[in-house]
Amino acid sequence: MNEQLIQINRKFRPEIEGLRVVAALLVAVYHIWFNRVSGGVDVFFVVSGFLITTSIISSINRTGEFKFGPYILKLMKRLLPAVFFTVSIVAILSYYLLPESILVKTTKELIASMFYFENWQLAFSNTDYLDAQQMKTPVEHFWAMSIQGQFYLIWFVLFTIILFLIKKFEITNTRKLINLILGSVFIVSLVYSVYLTSVNQPFAYFITFTRVWEFALGGLLCINLSYIHVSKLTATIIGWLGLIGLLTTGILFNVSEMFPGYIALWPMTCAVFIILSGTRNVKFGVKRVLASPILVKLGGLSFGVYLWHWILLSFYKYNVSTENPNFLVGSAIIIVSFILAHLMTKYVEKPIREAKFTSTSFSKIGIIGTVNVLLICGLIFVNFSNEKQLAKNATVDQYPGAIASLGEVKVPDVDPIPSFANVFNDLPQSHIDGSNQTLKEVDVKVGVYGKEEGYSKTIALVGSSHSEQWLGAILEAVKGTDYRVLNITRSGTRFSTGYEEGSMKDQWVEKTMDYLKSNDIDLVVNHITASNTAKVNIQDALVEQMWLVNNAGIKVLGLRDNPRYTFNVLESIEQNGKEATIEKMNKEDNQLDDAAWKKLEANPGQLNLLDLTDFFKMDQQFAPIIGNIVVYRDYDHITNSYAKSFGPIFKKQFNDLLK
Repeated sequence: MNEQLIQINRKFRPEIEGLRVVAALLVAVYHIWFNRVSGGVDVFFVVSGFLITTSIISSINRTGEFKFGPYILKLMKRLLPAVFFTVSIVAILSYYLLPESILVKTTKELIASMFYFENWQLAFSNTDYLDAQQMKTPVEHFWAMSIQGQFYLIWFVLFTIILFLIKKFEITNTRKLINLILGSVFIVSLVYSVYLTSVNQPFAYFITFTRVWEFALGGLLCINLSYIHVSKLTATIIGWLGLIGLLTTGILFNVSEMFPGYIALWPMTCAVFIILSGTRNVKFGVKRVLASPILVKLGGLSFGVYLWHWILLSFYKYNVSTENPNFLVGSAIIIVSFILAHLMTKYVEKPIREAKFTSTSFSKIGIIGTVNVLLICGLIFVNFSNEKQLAKNATVDQYPGAIASLGEVKVPDVDPIPSFANVFNDLPQSHIDGSNQTLKEVDVKVGVYGKEEGYSKTIALVGSSHSEQWLGAILEAVKGTDYRVLNITRSGTRFSTGYEEGSMKDQWVEKTMDYLKSNDIDLVVNHITASNTAKVNIQDALVEQMWLVNNAGIKVLGLRDNPRYTFNVLESIEQNGKEATIEKMNKEDNQLDDAAWKKLEANPGQLNLLDLTDFFKMDQQFAPIIGNIVVYRDYDHITNSYAKSFGPIFKKQFNDLLK
C-alpha cells in the first residue's frame, strides 16, 4: 500500500502517561484504604484501546501489511516479563506467607494469570455460590491483564479483516470502514454488557466480551481524534470535568457490584474528556498537570504499580492485620509499589525488551516461565503430598467428628482433616458432579445416589446449599441399605413459599414441588429454619413449604439450620489460632432462628424435626474443629468431611421414619 491506511496523529501524548498513573493510583488507593473498586481499570482499558489502535494503524501505514508474528512477539516482549516475574515472586512468597486454606486457589490462579485466563477463572468461581466466599488471592487483580491480552488477539483478527477488505475491494474511505466495524463491536459488546450485568453481574464483571466495548471506545477515539476540534475553553472545562469525575467514580458508584454495564460509561467518558482536552494547549488545562515531568515519569511505572500494590496488600492482610491499613502503612505500600515497579522495569523489563536479538529476549522470558512452572508444580506437589499423608493415616478412631461432641469417645491428638489447604474444596458430592443447580437454572436437576435400582425407599434432599451440605451425612447413613437418595438443590434458593411470584427462585420451588408430588418420594429432608435471620416471614415461609410437602402425603424431616458467622471461620483458625476462634465464635449471636425453632418445637404437628446444634459444640462451646475434623469451610457452610461424621445420627432418623 502506497497510501496511508488512515490519517492519525501518532505523537507522544504526555497527558496520557499522567492519566495512566492517576488510574493506577486510584486503583491502589481504593483497594488499600476503602476496600472498594475505583473504575481505574476501565480507564486502563480505554487507554489500551487508544494506544494499540494507534500502534496497529501506524504499523500498517508504514509497511502496508499486518503480520501476526511481529505483532505478537512485540506484545510478548512488552507484557510477559513483568507478569512472569511477579508470578514467580508470588509463588515463592505463597509457600511461606499464605494461609494453607487459600494455597490451592492461589495455585490455580497463578496458572491462570501466567497463561492469561485469570478473568475466566474468576468469572466461573465467583458465580459458584460455594466458591464466591473464599478469600482473595494475591493474583486476583491479574484478571485485568488477562482481558487485555485477549483483547490484543481480538484486535489482531479485526484489523486483519479490515486490511483484507481494504485490499480486496480497494476501499478508499478506510476511516468509514474502521468506524463501522469498531462501532459495531462497541454497540454489540455494550448491549451484551448491559444485559449480562443485569442478570448475572459477577460473571459479567470478569468476562472478555462485556469489556471489549471499553477498548473499542479507545480505538474509535484514536480513529477520529484528528477530526474532532474543541475550543480552548471547551478543552479546559471537559479536561477538569473528566479528572474530577474520574477521581469520584469509586465514591459515587459501587463499582464492584454495578460494573461493567452502562455505569462504566462514567469513568470511560471521563478518560475520553481528558484525552480530548489534551489536543489543545491551554494555560489552565488539566494537561498541564497530567503532562508534568513527574507524572509522565511515574506513568511509565503505572503497570508495575498496578501489579505490585495488590500483592503487597494481600500479604499484609494475611500476615499483619485483616483490617485496612492505616494512612502510614497504606502510603508505604504505594511507595514500595513504585520502588518495585522501578526496579522491575530497570532490571527485568528493559533488558528483555531492549535486547539486541529477539532470541535473547525470548530465552530470558522462557527461563522465567520455566521457573514459574517448576514453582507451581512444587506447590501442587506439596499440597497433594500433605493431603495424601493425612488420608493414609486417618482412621475412624482418630477422626470421630460430630460424635466426639457427645463426650463419649476419646479424641487423640492428631492433625485435623481435611488439611487447611483442602478445606475449602471439601464439598458435597453433588457440587463436584454438578447435580446442584446454579442461580441461572430453573428446571429441576436431580442427582441420584445410593441404591439406584431395586430400591425400597427414596429420600429427597431439597433446598439451598444449607440443605446440600448434608448430602455427605445422608449418603453415609444409607450405606448398606436399599434406599435411593435424590439431591434436588439450588444454590442460594431456600425451599420456601417466600419468593416473589414468577421469579426464578419461585419457579424453581414450584417445579421442585411438582416433581416431588409426581414421583415416588418417601421422605423429604430440608433445613426448616434460617439461622442468619430473625425475620418471622422468612422462617414461616420455610415451615409453610414443608407443610405443603407433608400435606401431599410425603414424610418430612425438617433440620434446624447450622450456626452461621459473620467471619470466615477457616481463615480465623489460620490467622488467629483455634482458641481465639472459639472465643470469637461464642461471642456472636450465631443462631437468629432461636425463636422460630422454639415455636416449631412447641407445635410440630406431623413435621419431624431435628436440631443438631449440640453437635457443633465441645464442652458447651461452639468450636471450629470437633473430633479432629474441621467443621466450617467458610462463614456458614460445613465441610463434607464433618457432614459425613453425622452418618450414624441420620441413620437412626431414617430407621425411625422409614420403617
